Amino acid sequence: MPEPSCQLYLISPPDVSGGFADRLTRALDAGPVAAFQFRVKRVDEHEAAKLAEPLQRICADAGCAFIVNDSIALARRLGADGVHLGQQDGSVAEARERLGREAQIGVTCHASRHLAMEAGEAGADYVAFGAFFPSETKVSEHRPDLELLEFWSAVFELPCVAIGGITPANCAPLVAAGADFLAVSHAVWGADEAAAVAAFHRAIAEVSSLS
Repeated sequence: MPEPSCQLYLISPPDVSGGFADRLTRALDAGPVAAFQFRVKRVDEHEAAKLAEPLQRICADAGCAFIVNDSIALARRLGADGVHLGQQDGSVAEARERLGREAQIGVTCHASRHLAMEAGEAGADYVAFGAFFPSETKVSEHRPDLELLEFWSAVFELPCVAIGGITPANCAPLVAAGADFLAVSHAVWGADEAAAVAAFHRAIAEVSSLS
């Protein structure tokens, strides 16, 4: 089966303790997920590693890339599949040097073509644009428009991720505009995760069938 034109990229909720591992398993069982980003704040690296390890195994079993948010050091400690860098989280060159040639390195580029082109020139594996909609997870003053996704997908081969307040109900224009991945958090973890993943797949498939 060919891969769909747009794939899911799940971002963890802030709390991944307790029964979250079971929720992650349910989400990944509900349909293909390209990547899972481990995004936990205000815990030290040792505690973060303890929280990450069972989730990393679940992702490996499901064929889902395990990406660490912000921390090159934690990504290296875990042997993660990659790292996602904000604009203040270190350089692509540093991440490549410490994580190796095979690591998937993504960069937050807000609503900026310039930042995205810089990231691509530095060797990033994908760029992320957002927030496209108001987000329950993270406040952002940046609000890109669909034209940015259309421009990027037409001009560059480097994959782009759309992020920010994306739901099954509002994702269709992003898919149609050329987003390679939809990064979602609250829309999945704030509801029934299996049903939400299935709903995203239906919405993506519907757009793909029209193209």
